[in-house]
Amino acid sequence: MATRLYACLITASLAIAGCTGKPGGEMAERCSRGLATANGELQSARVKGLGGTANWSKAASLLTAAKIQYEFEHYPNCVDKVRRARFYLARMRG
Repeated sequence: MATRLYACLITASLAIAGCTGKPGGEMAERCSRGLATANGELQSARVKGLGGTANWSKAASLLTAAKIQYEFEHYPNCVDKVRRARFYLARMRG
């Protein structure tokens, strides 16, 4: 009886572990890549002397919020905030 219960617990644990896999999947990856790219663009804008502009501040705020969304695994919100931040960064460039 105990052996059977033990076997069931191991099977259930493995099944649960198999489901966790890669948390967030593609959306988490998009968020992570977007954050890295946008943060690089933000730093580049700062180095070029654009750090005090309204668009820079908006982008920086959105990227901070996106990072928090990433940490809480709210990946669609993160991707949206990164997209919006990059819009402001693009406006600064051109």
